[in-house]
Amino acid sequence: MKTRALLLVVLVAGLSALAWAQSAGYPITLIPPGKGPFTFPEGYQTPWDKIDIMVTAKMSPNLFVLHGSEGLDPAHPDASGGRAMALFGPDGVLLVDTENRQVAEKTLKAIRTFTDGPIRVLVNTHIHPDHTGANAFFAKQGALIFAQDDLRNEMLRPPPRANGQPAPAPDPAAVPVSTYVYNPRTPGEPAVTINMNGETVDFIPMMPSHTAGDTIVRFRKANVIYIEDFYRNFGYPFADQANGGSINGMLEAVDLIEKLAGPDTTLVPGHGTLVKKKDLLPYRAMLVDVMARVKTLRDQGKSLKDVLAANLTAPYDKTTLGDTQQSKDRFITEVYDEVGGLPPVVDGKRKMPAR
Repeated sequence: MKTRALLLVVLVAGLSALAWAQSAGYPITLIPPGKGPFTFPEGYQTPWDKIDIMVTAKMSPNLFVLHGSEGLDPAHPDASGGRAMALFGPDGVLLVDTENRQVAEKTLKAIRTFTDGPIRVLVNTHIHPDHTGANAFFAKQGALIFAQDDLRNEMLRPPPRANGQPAPAPDPAAVPVSTYVYNPRTPGEPAVTINMNGETVDFIPMMPSHTAGDTIVRFRKANVIYIEDFYRNFGYPFADQANGGSINGMLEAVDLIEKLAGPDTTLVPGHGTLVKKKDLLPYRAMLVDVMARVKTLRDQGKSLKDVLAANLTAPYDKTTLGDTQQSKDRFITEVYDEVGGLPPVVDGKRKMPAR
């Protein structure tokens, strides 16, 4: 009888702890991203010295989101750089992405406002410098870097500069040392699972979507998934086709999240606002609609210039924050190229037509 009572107490305590972790007022948004509109004069250069990296949201008692200032970075005006996340506790710090190289010390300073633990683990969600720029800095702090093998290949073989000259070789410290691959037969299966600071963290490799080397990161107890950049609600979608991404891959990624996330799972995109999986459905419908419209026009022999002039994003402009002409044109150009057939991906790269 005592044994059964003890088991009941343990079970209730366990359930109570789980409920507390998932429902004790989290997530807490401290600093929402800016809504704009944002404009920058011709020749504007990002003033990195003025950009701050701050704790902008708390997903659980020991899982925080870091993001940059609004209105200063023209590449990401709603909040400079891509979101980073930090899981902290007695086992040290696990980082998701590292922000831009220029703000590496500010990112560390923000982390030191809530933990003095050693930086032990870093996972990169994709290749872009607003997510990997401070890799070398944090590797030198002691972080072991994880990523998809395609991301490592992309980093080791950077594309030529705009003038055709070879790009500089990456800092060896910035290159992931522990890699894994996406298996199309088992989508959604974690490649790495880490038990750390009372949390269970899954690194889940994704199909080529935003890039060829995407990873999402699931925090099981906090009921949070970092979904990086295949979804965004500030500006129109960006499929980095030169780095192996595709619009169709982004559709597959959304469909996978529909299976992996529960109705109350908080999804953390690299840019824009925190969302639930129901919020991905209008985004998916928009992708399907625009792709169909562009394909119809291209099949009719319309040029890219004609398709851009058709203003196919008009039905969505009022509900899409950050819908600049540049954002619209980039998206429609990607769709136009994709419905005409994309070149194959080799080592995480794809040779796209020059524009």
